[in-house]
Amino acid sequence: QVQLVESGGGLVQAGASLRLSCAASGRTFSSYRMGWFRQAPGKEREFVAAISRSGVSAYASFVKGRFTISRDNAKNSVYLQMNSLKPEDTAVYYCAADEDGLGSRDYGMDYWGKGTLVTVSS
Repeated sequence: QVQLVESGGGLVQAGASLRLSCAASGRTFSSYRMGWFRQAPGKEREFVAAISRSGVSAYASFVKGRFTISRDNAKNSVYLQMNSLKPEDTAVYYCAADEDGLGSRDYGMDYWGKGTLVTVSS
């Protein structure tokens, strides 16, 4: 199994920046598609960003150039740099991994971290 541990969340003012980190176990991390998702109070979990094994990234439209996903395969880690944070970005942010490239449930992700809370005040 793959274990994912997020860190870097916290309470910040609108306009501030945060970098979330996700440390992954597993011997084949470099072969995983990785993603970040978030869930705000009372809402469904939503896609934020994803990055392929080769480093090609994709983002939700609401990011609007503010967020950047990256990975360091040597460190078995994936990151989400968040700039110009807004109150509506407040949510629990989850790291996820797609190991087998199959399925559509939960965006095809097979493993999930427990999340890290990001709170943005105005």
